[in-house]
Amino acid sequence: MERFSLRSKKYIPDKFYNIKADLDEMPKPPLHPVTKEPLKPEDLSPLFPEGFIEEEASIERFIEIPEEVKNIYSVYRPTPLIYARYLKEYLDTPAHIFFKYEGVSPTGSHKTNTAVMQAFLAKKEGIKTFTTETGAGQWGSALSYAGQVFGLNIKVFMVRISYRQKPGRRILIKNFGGDVVESPSNLTESGKNFLREDPEHPGSLGIAISEAVEMALSDEKYKYSLGSVLDAVLLHQTVIGLEAQKQFEDLNLDPDIIIGCVGGGSNFGGLSFPFVGKMLRENKKKIKFIAVEPKVCPTITKGELKYDNGDSAGLTPLLYMHTLGKDFVPPPIHAGGLRYHGMAPLVSHLVKKGIVEPRAYEQDEVFEAARIFLKTEGILPAPESAHAIKAAIDEALRLKKEKEEKVILFNLSGHGFFDITAYDR
Repeated sequence: MERFSLRSKKYIPDKFYNIKADLDEMPKPPLHPVTKEPLKPEDLSPLFPEGFIEEEASIERFIEIPEEVKNIYSVYRPTPLIYARYLKEYLDTPAHIFFKYEGVSPTGSHKTNTAVMQAFLAKKEGIKTFTTETGAGQWGSALSYAGQVFGLNIKVFMVRISYRQKPGRRILIKNFGGDVVESPSNLTESGKNFLREDPEHPGSLGIAISEAVEMALSDEKYKYSLGSVLDAVLLHQTVIGLEAQKQFEDLNLDPDIIIGCVGGGSNFGGLSFPFVGKMLRENKKKIKFIAVEPKVCPTITKGELKYDNGDSAGLTPLLYMHTLGKDFVPPPIHAGGLRYHGMAPLVSHLVKKGIVEPRAYEQDEVFEAARIFLKTEGILPAPESAHAIKAAIDEALRLKKEKEEKVILFNLSGHGFFDITAYDR
């Protein structure tokens, strides 16, 4: 099969897909951080736009994508489904390898999908400012882009180690009009507390979330925006998998193995959920789903499935998820977007049900896979995305050994052009 990229506006979906409609058992509900009672929609009102809260609570199978959002999506969607011919030849495998390339978005990653939708919902309700956190910088730059599209102010708390290691993302955030500071900062009480404990604290996503939430709660004109983990965020990301389904239909193919890296779970859920839902509804073809994380932040492979806060200061609701504990501070690895202590409850639920297989890799073997991909397919992947590439290579080599001609699909969730110094190090 020749190398090709499949793109046409007919693949852009009109609706998001909600996997909760097809689950035979719902995940445990989030709890109020103070009362420990099941969370009510009104409990979230101080933090999120009402439209976002409605989507978070919805169990409808499909939710309409507004025309204004589809118009922005059409700037970069559909993202190409690419047949990795040269990687296949390099590995000398009978497997067919495809990847969905989200790096073509204006900010170079899948994060733009939910950023645009969340900014639209905020604008619709007259919200002026979003606060948020970012690890490697993909989310901060995506929300800053969406903010300038819909006229919102964006305040970003960026994990300190990434703020210093990844100046490219920080510069991009500023050029989109976002206000970005390193976290922990002196702008919030939670930030000051962590700096008192350690003036050179490397930061964590949990701490940055605490700061963004605290700032949002300090002013009624502010709302908070999250780039992963929550049900509504994964809902928005299903544009990836829905497009891939239509693209594969036109090829008269079905993937046998679907792979994505996981930090909070949004790009993996976005690609895989439409396929999981179809498998559950039709009870036919069994697909292997693999969620890949770094060994130094092994949220699913080593974490405990229990209720935990999404932030380090304990300000956010308690989520039933795989977690390493809200106080966990991961080492400063280059895959900054995969350094979160918790996992999306919906992904955790599918792992518990045995539908998703978790896998963890060391940083060095991930970078080696990234270099192979660059040399064969000509794209420099983000360190986060390279975890999915490593798993795809391993699966392709396994199929070579077993002499099986199966179809592998992975999500290349973003490019690594802003991470070039990580490859140098």
